[in-house]
Amino acid sequence: MKLKKLLSLKSWSKVLRGTWQYIISPQVAMGDKLLFTIPALLYWVLPDVMPFMPVDDIGVSMLLMAWFVSRMDRKYPSLHRGR
Repeated sequence: MKLKKLLSLKSWSKVLRGTWQYIISPQVAMGDKLLFTIPALLYWVLPDVMPFMPVDDIGVSMLLMAWFVSRMDRKYPSLHRGR
């Protein structure tokens, strides 16, 4: 994400909506859904595995969501629908 998009609330609202839409969509393969959910859940449950990483759980989750949505937008362009 570019810095301007990174600081945009509109961009983050699209990422949040997009993440949820891809997670609940029956057209998205389960493997793709797990590619997001497993690392996110592991980071939230086991944050002490990386004790020297000074990034908040929310920040890591948001960056992971942005990566997931951009990847799914490229892989499933028919589901993108102008978010």
